[in-house]
Amino acid sequence: MSLRVDHVDQDPRFPYVAVGYNTRREVRRVLAHECSHEGTAAWEYAYWPLEGFARVGHVPEDRTGSALHLAEAEAEGLWYEEDEEEDEERGDRLVHAFDIACAAAARSLHADGCLRRVFGRALPVVLFDMDRPGWEVEATEAVNPPGVIDGFLEHHRP
Repeated sequence: MSLRVDHVDQDPRFPYVAVGYNTRREVRRVLAHECSHEGTAAWEYAYWPLEGFARVGHVPEDRTGSALHLAEAEAEGLWYEEDEEEDEERGDRLVHAFDIACAAAARSLHADGCLRRVFGRALPVVLFDMDRPGWEVEATEAVNPPGVIDGFLEHHRP
């Protein structure tokens, strides 16, 4: 399972997460047509399906998420309007706060047993942001129980 963190138009005020996945079938397809290394096909998001997944957060299709994010950002004094001068520090703090929320969501998928109930086993949850290469290793390791991401770590930390 993947949680792809992104921002509408690279604006830190409008974060979202696209919930996605990779499958063994997709890995086999990639190995047959695009890539010859199984670890790369399985664990590099460049080879994963990335389109067509639900977006959750401060995006038009998630009115509840947008309202919650705006309320939280305003309560924390982090929100700024488009006509205000961009505030890099507040933008960085908004990104960090959303990262924390995504990590908490990923941890809860394991802690409440949701992944095990739905898939019959503990499933790796990979967090990534295409604008922050390398961040996914630290983030993914932080949200999964020991042993669940051994293949991911072997690929990213040879």
